[in-house]
Amino acid sequence: MALYIYITIISVIIHLVLIVPFINFLYHIQFQRAHQDTRDPMNKPTPLFDSYHQHKSGTPVGGGVLVTIISTILTLFFLASFSAFGIFISSNYESIVMEVAIILFAFLSFALLGIYDDLNKMLHWRKKEFFGLKLNAKLYLEIALALIISLGLYFGLGIHFIHVPFFGVFDFGWLYIIFATFVIVAFANAVNITDGLDGLASGVLMITLFSFWAIARTIIDVPLSIFIAVWVGGLIAFLYFNIYPARIFLGDTGALSFGATFAVIGLLLGKSFALPIIGGIFLIEIISSLAQLVSKKYRGKRIFKAAPLHLLLQTMGWEEPKIVMRAWLLSIVFALFGLMIAFLK
Repeated sequence: MALYIYITIISVIIHLVLIVPFINFLYHIQFQRAHQDTRDPMNKPTPLFDSYHQHKSGTPVGGGVLVTIISTILTLFFLASFSAFGIFISSNYESIVMEVAIILFAFLSFALLGIYDDLNKMLHWRKKEFFGLKLNAKLYLEIALALIISLGLYFGLGIHFIHVPFFGVFDFGWLYIIFATFVIVAFANAVNITDGLDGLASGVLMITLFSFWAIARTIIDVPLSIFIAVWVGGLIAFLYFNIYPARIFLGDTGALSFGATFAVIGLLLGKSFALPIIGGIFLIEIISSLAQLVSKKYRGKRIFKAAPLHLLLQTMGWEEPKIVMRAWLLSIVFALFGLMIAFLK
């Protein structure tokens, strides 16, 4: 375990050294959050959201770019170093190359989609009706990427089962591809929705990854352990500059990538049942947002004054740091409970 702690520390140091000049670079190229004029997935204005987040305009967006690139490079470096120094790389799967390829494909492909979406928002392509990525197109691309990953899990690694504590293992056959695709898309959007307050999504994600790290070490999956160790280091460094008041945001680049990869790690660990529990905060956020959207579309009225949950709490007078800190505490509870569920037979 000490070796992986060293890896995390090295990751923290490298990210910290690079993040300040990276923030300055984002200011230089004006890769910043634009004047708030956001729209919901139904393309309707969200003046309430804008009123609470107007002061964040001008903050650099692109933290996900740095963490994704550096974490990918460090993961490959440490895997190569293990091999070069003769350290045995054990895995739950016959093909270590395929396992690493699936993790990094999810990490990088959803990041590329997120970069496009960040540019879309900042350059107002949607307003100008120029090459704008509409909701349906974005969702189709997410499904396509998730489907590729799910096919890799099914055909490349032979994953087609789900373990349910107390009931045993259920073989889903080819239906596992549909299930995995849904889970990946759901969590990609759940983390994206959660990423609305300074330090909220990144802090919750860091907490949840410690649970996955414990599981990966228990089953001695070295590639996953290395990747999580590096990723946690990047999140720690990023969170230092992302807590209130944030100097940098993840952007869709980080949120989509991190959410999809979070789901993929849960699937690779064979802990699909524990996944929504460990990521309980993300689940609450997306359910509250989805319920609001469905009600507005089919009933013509809202369920809540505002959604997702963190925005509702803001309308109730909760200050941003208070919401984030309590979300972190609740996430610790979810992570511990999910970890307990994951180890049940």
